[in-house]
Amino acid sequence: MKAARARDPRPVLFVTNHAPAFRVGAFAALHDRENVVFALIGGGVRHGGGAGGGELPFPVVRPPERGVARLAASGRFRAVVAGLSGRVALPAAYAGARAARVPFVLWATIWRHPRTPAHAASYLPLRHIYRHADAIATYGPHVSAYVRSKGAAQPIFEAPQAVDAAFWESAAAPDRRAPFQALFAGRLEGEKGVSVLLQAWGASGLQKPEGALVMCGDGPNRARAVAAGALALGPRDPVQLRNSYAGSDVVVVPSVPTRDFLEPWGLVVNEAFHQGVPVIATDAVGAAAGGLVQHERTGLVVPAGDAGALAAALRRLHDDAPLRGRLGAAARDAVKPYSQQAWAAGMSRALAAAERC
Repeated sequence: MKAARARDPRPVLFVTNHAPAFRVGAFAALHDRENVVFALIGGGVRHGGGAGGGELPFPVVRPPERGVARLAASGRFRAVVAGLSGRVALPAAYAGARAARVPFVLWATIWRHPRTPAHAASYLPLRHIYRHADAIATYGPHVSAYVRSKGAAQPIFEAPQAVDAAFWESAAAPDRRAPFQALFAGRLEGEKGVSVLLQAWGASGLQKPEGALVMCGDGPNRARAVAAGALALGPRDPVQLRNSYAGSDVVVVPSVPTRDFLEPWGLVVNEAFHQGVPVIATDAVGAAAGGLVQHERTGLVVPAGDAGALAAALRRLHDDAPLRGRLGAAARDAVKPYSQQAWAAGMSRALAAAERC
């Protein structure tokens, strides 16, 4: 694997599930750097960006999961990168890279292994890859610490989670529904902490006409949100969502851990910060564990599942406009390094290290 990288004209194979809209810019930036073919295996999604679609500005193949090993072993690629998507795609990509004797980079995204019987079977194979990949790229320091705890001793590089900064920081038409507005954006499901948020909102005393809890997104808890007095606006397009950020005093990310979910990051944090809006996040949110949401610097961090602490944080930001302004200004500055180019640079550093092995 010590062959000179510059002399190898072959592309890199990058195995993942989808190319959702929020990742297209980052994937394009990596392709510009490294000449990448993205193998999109499909499957379910648990993020608000959906599966994506339309023409993409980089080469794409769509193999079945069980075809990934053959593709990675084909000799067409100088290196293989794979994330944790799918059931067998990751071990297949790893096995194919080893068969082709090319470097393998793991894109690590979780900071706790899911605790279900189905996931138990994947724990030991994944730990093996943590320990034997040639390099690892992670979402941030919280994931880096986790993979080190699993025995990873090879080079680890952080590729920061990012959105399209030019879009999200652009001037918006504020969509404000009350003098004080709290915003939730995401799937209205249990793991997103919707029940805790509704309980906290009720306890905060910030209901109409003084305050509005605006919820952008859809899911099984939408009717419950309406019954609790929230303004459940449903799915919003990016421009509408940006307007909702601009009209809000705080964005709440109340995710809670479940057996099969621990919020890997939470890109709504990046989006809100680009609009200069502070965030209240739980300690089960990757953007808080990873250092973007810093307590009393860029937002407030509360214990996951603690409706009382969340209500107090909401009330505190309502009562202290100077604090909101200070947190929002710091948030706008803090998110600047989290760019799609920075993500691509982190992945490139991981590839370079793997190819030096």
